[in-house]
Amino acid sequence: MPEPERRRRRPPVSCVLCRQRKIRCNRESPCNNCLRSRTVNCIYENPVSQLPHRTAELSLGPPDSSTPANNKKPSSIGSSSSRPSHASASPATASTRPSYSASQDVESLKYRIKQLEEQLSRAEQNASMAPPQATETITSRISGTFYVHHEDRLAGQSSGAIPRSTSHKSREFGQSHWINGLIILRDIVSVMEPYVREETSKASALMQKSKSLARTIKKRRAPSWPAQLSHRLPPKSLADELVDCYLRTTETVYRILHVPTFKREYDAHWISQGEPSTAFLVQLKLVLAIGATTYDDTFSLRADAMQWVYEAMTWLAEPGFKHRLNLQYIQINLLLLLARELVDVGPDLVWISVGTVLRTSIYMGLHKDPKRLPPNMTTFVAEMRRRLWNTLLELSLQLSLTSGGPPMISLDMFDTEPPGNFDDEQLTTEDPVPKPEDSFTQTSLAIALHKTFPTRLAIGKFLNDHNSHGTYEDTLQLDTELRASFKVVLRTLQNYKTSAEPRPSRFEMDIVEIIINRHFLSLHIPFFAPSLQEAAYAFSRKVAVETALKIWRVIFPPPYTGIAQLNSNTVSPDRHDLTRFAICGSGTFRIISLQASCLISTELRAQLQEEETLGPSFVRQDLLSVVQEAKISSLECIRAGETSIKGHFLIAVVAAQIEALMRGTGKEEFPAYLVGVAVEAEETALAILEDVAAQQQQAEGSGEGSEQTHSTTPSGPLEDWDFPMSDALFDFGSAEQIDWVFEGMPQQEPLLL
Repeated sequence: MPEPERRRRRPPVSCVLCRQRKIRCNRESPCNNCLRSRTVNCIYENPVSQLPHRTAELSLGPPDSSTPANNKKPSSIGSSSSRPSHASASPATASTRPSYSASQDVESLKYRIKQLEEQLSRAEQNASMAPPQATETITSRISGTFYVHHEDRLAGQSSGAIPRSTSHKSREFGQSHWINGLIILRDIVSVMEPYVREETSKASALMQKSKSLARTIKKRRAPSWPAQLSHRLPPKSLADELVDCYLRTTETVYRILHVPTFKREYDAHWISQGEPSTAFLVQLKLVLAIGATTYDDTFSLRADAMQWVYEAMTWLAEPGFKHRLNLQYIQINLLLLLARELVDVGPDLVWISVGTVLRTSIYMGLHKDPKRLPPNMTTFVAEMRRRLWNTLLELSLQLSLTSGGPPMISLDMFDTEPPGNFDDEQLTTEDPVPKPEDSFTQTSLAIALHKTFPTRLAIGKFLNDHNSHGTYEDTLQLDTELRASFKVVLRTLQNYKTSAEPRPSRFEMDIVEIIINRHFLSLHIPFFAPSLQEAAYAFSRKVAVETALKIWRVIFPPPYTGIAQLNSNTVSPDRHDLTRFAICGSGTFRIISLQASCLISTELRAQLQEEETLGPSFVRQDLLSVVQEAKISSLECIRAGETSIKGHFLIAVVAAQIEALMRGTGKEEFPAYLVGVAVEAEETALAILEDVAAQQQQAEGSGEGSEQTHSTTPSGPLEDWDFPMSDALFDFGSAEQIDWVFEGMPQQEPLLL
């Protein structure tokens, strides 16, 4: 009796899911059935061979085999003869089948193990990157509603939650944003709210009056949009002073211009009778606008500076981009970023604009070192490219900390080397050689800051990147790394001070200290509030307080009784520039001083609340003097053109709270006392606003000031972009909940680059 024919088992070609369901599989990865059922993984047990089953049936070896036996076709294919039986199979064929089947099983197991390992790795990574989080909603009729996203790494324990970000409407602020430091003072809102929201509240009426007057002042000085570029400039004597203000301050830190070339074109502009270069005229007006910030104590040229900034923005918004892709175009954009932040033209949105300049620079190849570009590039061009790229990196990081947004840059996206240690005059000579590192040049400050840039960038990403969930140990590690790199910079600067001329100015030394200390402050502020309850963060509390005190004393040298005092002989002549940046300018320097004063005020309150004594309370006098000086500086900001009185309102109330704690004022008397102080502070600030408005109206009547339309022109498109630092916590606008910091965006906006 003949032996029955045994059917050969074919290797599976369908995925596991289709085989289990016994449905047809299209053998793709993923297959159509897995896609339809939304299965996460489409797994094949036989990933080595994905050939159709008939081909697999005829092939006795792996599909990638190239032996002649596999390539030869049987003669029975396509004929009517029956298939060869198992008994007629050759010995070689019989021995090959089990070997091939075992190989498939091994490969299938390896593939499945690899998939499981990848899934496990992703699960562990997601678990480590997603610590316990909670969102705290803070809402009141004074401050509006905003959300603080906390992260508690010691879930279930008594440690304080770490604020990771703050949300309001459509905006997200990272840990470095100044509002995260002011949230600590939110208890003042809850104490005062029942009193200031009464219909007969004098505090509410005064705040409403000040807001109305502020709108009038801003409307009068806001230029019309678009502001066409004019050839009108201030008198040469005044322009010379403004240019000098810029060159002795901003240009020493952010290298943008080649000073000899700029001065040569500047002198030629006043001599020439012909049509001036449009690009240079825009560049010059931005330099004048930045210089006007430190020209005097009251920013008397604010209206002119805003006009110059608007003209530059209008010129950059014109079509025709390709012919502008040159180094001067990048210089103008960098100057505009600085001018907008200092002159208060949408300073909170400059971080968005720096992204455009960054992409433009990459498009022009500034992220590549000149050594990798065409070899015929001169040293002058190569060094200017390095300087502009280095300045762009610094501004990107600075604006990231100010806005609370991610830096949007990384060390692996460029290979441009730092600028060489050249003086500007050297670049005009043939084959210049950089000076030794211990010789101070016009670029030494930028080179010194660049040495700390990798660590400072890591801090910016640690604070503001969306996927950053660093631990407190990471914070301490970054602190250690920054201190190590800062020590190198300090030694370098100290060597410059003891060497022969030239030497860095007092301003240059102070600005480096502020930039570095700002990163220390931003790094430790998220742990400051928890440190008031938990000793585990005591180091952050100490660092934050001492760093805030250093920053304040650099900007406002003691004893500070007003900016007019800085013009006396008791203070170094170049120390007033930093103070004027904080008083007259907006953006970075004022925000840093605000953060410092609020943090010191919070520390004083905490010390008084922690202290238990039968007699009068004692506090650190150096910290108490900062609070008193902050009240003076807030009024000076209003005299210099700040239209919001809420900065002075906040610091006056906090100072009153500290005084009440020192005197031991009872809880029943506490709210009424604070409200009385708030009314007095509002009356003082409102009187200054009225004087500013009167002077503005008088200047209009006499025809002074820049060419602007004040009374007949509606407010410009940037009016609502003002971002007064103290508006966040106090707004007495209406009986309904107030939008916390930002008002409605304008319907039409100028193109910002």
